[in-house]
Amino acid sequence: MVSAGDFRNGMTIEIEGKVCQIIEFQHVKPGKGAAFVRTKYKDIINGGVVEKSFRPTEKFPAARIDRKDMQYLYSDGDLFTFMDPESYEQISINAEIAGDSMKFVKENETCKINSYNGSVFAIEPPLFVELEVTDTEPGFKGDTATGASKPATVETGAQVSVPLFVNQGDVIKIDTRTGEYLSRA
Repeated sequence: MVSAGDFRNGMTIEIEGKVCQIIEFQHVKPGKGAAFVRTKYKDIINGGVVEKSFRPTEKFPAARIDRKDMQYLYSDGDLFTFMDPESYEQISINAEIAGDSMKFVKENETCKINSYNGSVFAIEPPLFVELEVTDTEPGFKGDTATGASKPATVETGAQVSVPLFVNQGDVIKIDTRTGEYLSRA
């Protein structure tokens, strides 16, 4: 059990049956009245952010989030199949759970699978990936005065905005958190 007085940023706890992660907390001692802990936390499963105050003596059960490295094997319709590289056990994860996190991941990449009590709630792709540009229009000479960019499609089918000098067949580095072009690989 974790008391509200022991909250730390990034800590995961159960609040009212929901798995939550502490984003911010502040111990407040008003001149008059009892002290309290002003907290901002995020529901890990559905992503909602809530601000709430607690008495420092309130206790909450600690939530254990399992993060396991697994290799992405293939996509079959709405299912993404992953394999544990140690036990070779395979699991399939629904596209609703995966969301947009898989749009820059190609086969055989390693992702972190987040689960709570055995049920998967999120997939963390690698922070940076290198993908080949499969389709983009050629840049025009003299069109570089404003640092212009153009749309490009990478090998996973995702759209990325790239500088004009990037051509079809180039391998580029992408930040998976923002979907931004970083550099040519």
